[in-house]
Amino acid sequence: MMKNIKQIVFAATLGICLTTSCKEDFLDNQIKSRLTDDIQWASEGNADLFLNDIYSALSNKWNSPDNLDNFTDDNDAGFYWKSYSWRQGIVDPAVNQGTPMDHANANATDYASWGAGFTKIRKCNLFIEKITENAANFSEAYIKKRTDEVRFLRAYYYSEMFMHLGGLPIITATLDRNKMSEEELYNERSTFEETFNFITTELDQIVTNKLLPAKYNGGDADAGRATLGAALALKGWLELYAASPAFNTATPPSGADPNKLIAFGNFDAKRWEKAAATNKKFMDTFGAQYALFSDVSALWWEKNEYNSEIIWDRQIVPVIMGSNYEQYGGPVWIDGVYYTWGNYCPTQELVDQFAMANGKPITDPTSGYDPQKPYVNREKRFYDFIVYDGAPYKQDWMAKVDTIFMRIDKVKPSKNQIDFGTDDVGNTGYYFKKKINPLKPRGGAQSGQNFVYYRYAEVLLNYAEAQNEAAGPDASVYAAVNAIRKRSNLPELATGLTKDTMRQAIRRERRVELCFETKRFYDIIRWVIAEDVMNKDFHGMKITNSSPNDNKGKWVYEVVGLNHPHVFTKKMYMNPIPQPVIDQNKKIVQNPGY
Repeated sequence: MMKNIKQIVFAATLGICLTTSCKEDFLDNQIKSRLTDDIQWASEGNADLFLNDIYSALSNKWNSPDNLDNFTDDNDAGFYWKSYSWRQGIVDPAVNQGTPMDHANANATDYASWGAGFTKIRKCNLFIEKITENAANFSEAYIKKRTDEVRFLRAYYYSEMFMHLGGLPIITATLDRNKMSEEELYNERSTFEETFNFITTELDQIVTNKLLPAKYNGGDADAGRATLGAALALKGWLELYAASPAFNTATPPSGADPNKLIAFGNFDAKRWEKAAATNKKFMDTFGAQYALFSDVSALWWEKNEYNSEIIWDRQIVPVIMGSNYEQYGGPVWIDGVYYTWGNYCPTQELVDQFAMANGKPITDPTSGYDPQKPYVNREKRFYDFIVYDGAPYKQDWMAKVDTIFMRIDKVKPSKNQIDFGTDDVGNTGYYFKKKINPLKPRGGAQSGQNFVYYRYAEVLLNYAEAQNEAAGPDASVYAAVNAIRKRSNLPELATGLTKDTMRQAIRRERRVELCFETKRFYDIIRWVIAEDVMNKDFHGMKITNSSPNDNKGKWVYEVVGLNHPHVFTKKMYMNPIPQPVIDQNKKIVQNPGY
């Protein structure tokens, strides 16, 4: 579907000109806006052009060098990005339009933007209104199916803002300043709970209606559109998010919240139960359509699009709607040639979360971990995701294997050698290769590899966490986590874990499995650990030879601080409402701390 948008738009525009001959009287028609509107909603094909535009508004998160992982303790990003200012605590309603994540590069980082979000929601409302007004031009099946698709998109766009801002005005009809009073135009924020209930109720109704398919497969004409699987997965995630300590509380971490805009205002253990039930429903209902893909390293590759694990993704088309993900990350120098900006540089904090091949964390004295041989006998995902010093690196477009060295070597210096400077070479001693398209080297939007929003492994982890909080580490919790571990050749978790030790095991598993998928930020926020992990210096690995002038000594591995100051204050658990919004609408109440 999404891969044909530009061709469809071009054909439709050409068709209008041909049928009207593009004569001067047509161009001068005083009611051309009404005529255009009539044509837009004259047929299902024309209406789908408008719907395609709503889909195209999905934030292309893969096309930003400053993606959401830069705002976490997993990645050491460059000083020139917005995330660097945010890490210094520079967050204000009047700074960067009140949206610290928005890098203003097309719509790659507008997911938390008030203005962009409500523009997308308005389009959704308009589509629903117009196909209802022009119902005679559409089949009943089309109206029902497309309405649920757009309700999903509206819920998704709301959810993106909700996670960063809290309670929002609930708007389900288009606003018209030419016909409405200020009282009708300007809406106050609904509470956190009201906003949450609106989004999850919409998603629940979509699932109940069963008008959408459970899943699309590769080659399906409508692949990329909303599905029942996407709706239920989003609902389960939002329920987990809202049940978490930051929001399922009478005292949110950001401070006093008398209007209940950023939390429920009370604790209710049943919220964990509800989140567990929804994710379990996904597992039980769609077990025939979804399953873990056999090779996690190849899950994102173009040839594996819509495999059994993919729940919902954003379709990418090389050049036309292509991805520059490969330009932004991975080793900077490959075979002596400059290739990437080196933005995806895992911290030592993340690297240390990868277990040993025997399944034990490196902090376990019996794990066999040797700090002077830190890359030996690590778990499979470490080698799948991380480029470490001495790692073999080979992508399909490369003629031969390159060995990537980040060590400080005076005898045979590598261009990837860490220098703790401000150039593109990373400072952590690591690069990333997870999700990097093996077919395309860099730039020019050449990559056609889809961006995955939700996958089945996340559902399993969501269920395990919620069920553990609701009922403790029962057999179903073990089964969900162990399924993911098994894929990476790890032994099952040790039996007899307590709720607390299982919680830590799940959090470690989640951090490793979902790293660099824009998930970590929401986890450190909802677990209320951001003020701990983001107020510390991050670390990298410095490797030097004990006899540096001839390399006849031994290579010494030293964990070192990166000396990048970080400031996270409690107000930063939520973004501010942009100052222009408050200036325009006096009903809008600012978030605590701003």
